[in-house]
Amino acid sequence: MRIEVNPDYPEPRKIKRAVEALRAGEVIGYPTDTVYALGCDPLDRKALDRLYAMKGMARSQPLALVCADLSQVAEFATLSNSAFRLLKRVLPGPYCFILEATRETPRGLHLKDRTVGVRVPASAIAVALVRELGHPVISTTAARRGEDPPTDAADLAARFPALEIILDAGPGGSEMSTVVDLSKGTIDVVRVGAGSVEALDG
Repeated sequence: MRIEVNPDYPEPRKIKRAVEALRAGEVIGYPTDTVYALGCDPLDRKALDRLYAMKGMARSQPLALVCADLSQVAEFATLSNSAFRLLKRVLPGPYCFILEATRETPRGLHLKDRTVGVRVPASAIAVALVRELGHPVISTTAARRGEDPPTDAADLAARFPALEIILDAGPGGSEMSTVVDLSKGTIDVVRVGAGSVEALDG
């Protein structure tokens, strides 16, 4: 089911409908500030299994947590003073930061080295989903390995027909987030994407 949503002022009843699907263990499609993403409730292991199967991903491949703000990031990732200052400067924005996971992070979401990816996107829809759910939502690009991201909700629906709900906010971006590993105390750019690398140097 495709539901058209205002990207700047998402209608609460439409957000609630999507969150009902998340709580029921469904995988949904939704826009971020970069590309359309697939998401589920990270606390639902069956939903995570469904998401991995849908994308054809190995369980060793990481997923990111979409958080509403930095205080929520701090619940799931350890922030040094320097990391906090960096995130405060560039977020919300098109970055995914890899940080050391806290004990609050669901076991299925951190890697063997106990790191976790976190995002605070500049997307009213993504943040509204998180606030309505009450905890972070999974974010992974709505494309299988080697594919370009979907250009819009119709393209997303064609690729993933099993999605219960797709929040349609119009054309999607074509550039994924910039991935930055801060887990070792240094700034290591893993993937260059929509987020400016220069901005990381302050």
